[in-house]
Amino acid sequence: MDIEKLKQRLDEEVASRNSKSELSLERPDPLLIASRYKDEKIALICALFAYGNAKQIVKFLDSLEFSLLEASDEKIKQSLKGFKYRFQTSEDIVALFIALKRLDRSIEEIVRQGYEVNGDIRDGLWELIGALREAYDYDSRGYSFLIGKIPKNKNYAPFKRYMMYFRWMVRKDFLDLGLWSGIDKSDLIIPLDTHTHTVSLKLGLLKRKSYDMKSAIELTNTLKSFDKNDPIKYDFALYRIGQEQIDI
Repeated sequence: MDIEKLKQRLDEEVASRNSKSELSLERPDPLLIASRYKDEKIALICALFAYGNAKQIVKFLDSLEFSLLEASDEKIKQSLKGFKYRFQTSEDIVALFIALKRLDRSIEEIVRQGYEVNGDIRDGLWELIGALREAYDYDSRGYSFLIGKIPKNKNYAPFKRYMMYFRWMVRKDFLDLGLWSGIDKSDLIIPLDTHTHTVSLKLGLLKRKSYDMKSAIELTNTLKSFDKNDPIKYDFALYRIGQEQIDI
């Protein structure tokens, strides 16, 4: 398929997917839970646990009491005792709730502090990871998997869950929440997961076979040739194409 026909086909897919009907218990996605609350902290929890089976993700998120983000440390520890999700123990989940509760600024302010230096959303991400780690002195293998670490090589990992969170927060349509201002959606990086990576290679949108940040940026730059102002609008459509094994 030539590039113009591919763009047209993807634009059609984007338009058809831009609907609340894409988010349901029958078509589970963590954005379903995030969209109920429209809160940046709750949305971050939803994004960080967005790995594994989609139905299990939504089931787990649905079991959480998000009002605990305003509770005492002891209440958080007591209420989340026994909760776990894949690589995360109850202590890991408690740590995330306490860290988010203790942040002294909004997540948007934290991210913008890094982003506004050079217009690089990755610098905003490093600020956020640093703030979470500073807010609560706790570490474990499961917690590090959940919130990440600031890498020595910023091209190493695609940080898919955070990039998806930024998409939710910055873009505004029937799917994305658009809770933030001051970050240009043209500066977002595609949340590269295995579905999107495989589909993009197959469609010729991506040449790099390694699953890393360089591939995410390469794909983002390709999508900028389709829409320089909003390249990440193609993310959800590409994800669903891969998830549902749709022939393009």
